[in-house]
Amino acid sequence: MHRNSSVFFKNTLTCHINIWLYEKMTNLAKVMKLLSDATRLRVLMLLTKRELCVCQIMGVLGISQPLVSRNLHLLQEAGFLRERKEGKLVFYSLKKDMKPVNRSIVRLLKGHLKSDSILAGDLKSLGECEEFQKKTGKCDMKTFSDFMKKKRRKIAREMAGE
Repeated sequence: MHRNSSVFFKNTLTCHINIWLYEKMTNLAKVMKLLSDATRLRVLMLLTKRELCVCQIMGVLGISQPLVSRNLHLLQEAGFLRERKEGKLVFYSLKKDMKPVNRSIVRLLKGHLKSDSILAGDLKSLGECEEFQKKTGKCDMKTFSDFMKKKRRKIAREMAGE
């Protein structure tokens, strides 16, 4: 009886370890799939620099509010972000108490993307967005909508060779 219970215990423990490893692998696969989207990578990398509101991310990336909000929600569900509300505005930043695997992934991405031209453009656009915000003295959807219009006109002029 003693030998059978030790075999049973060993088999049960092995089964539990295999389930744990499978769940760990499955969770990592979900995170990798989440980060396979360029927009989510860009949002995550912007948030490594500082806390941003939805409007600012819209202004920098030039994408719609629903798309920004959806991507922020997914990153938050995966444990990368925290949110803070201030009136009608919602600000996002990286979680301080992020899971170690998420922290490692962010560190890895920052290292590999530090010389990426798209990220460099996003950071330049963030600086321009902040300057525009300082000039207007506002942080709201209209301000960032105006910034996006100004940005589109600038791009159109550059493409036309002006």
